[in-house]
Amino acid sequence: MARPIAEEDEEKPLDPAAEKVRRKLIRFMIVNLGLLFLALMVVIGALVYKARNAPGAGSVPAGDVPAPAGAPLSGDIVLPVGARVVGQSLSGNRLSIDAELADGSRSIFVYDIAERRMVGQFAIRNK
Repeated sequence: MARPIAEEDEEKPLDPAAEKVRRKLIRFMIVNLGLLFLALMVVIGALVYKARNAPGAGSVPAGDVPAPAGAPLSGDIVLPVGARVVGQSLSGNRLSIDAELADGSRSIFVYDIAERRMVGQFAIRNK
């Protein structure tokens, strides 16, 4: 059965005030979508920039110390005279040595294995 076309089904033109509001809303929507697209491109660009210029991108990862094939790493870690090693801990390329000094005080020495140098010394004091 074919349904007869009624006058109510046809679209009637909007009055001029409603048409003006509709055009403003469409323009508002286009401007906002453009700004949203621009902001999205800025965020993606920032992520790409950060990924390419990340610190340490070309350096040796922590835990990977370059060593000659077939030979173990060796070196000297110099502590103050009379110091006695109480404990040690390894994290990546950093070695922390807990030592009791000759005067009875304690310090923690941090040594970088990859660079083969002392990075820091921290005194332990009771308050």
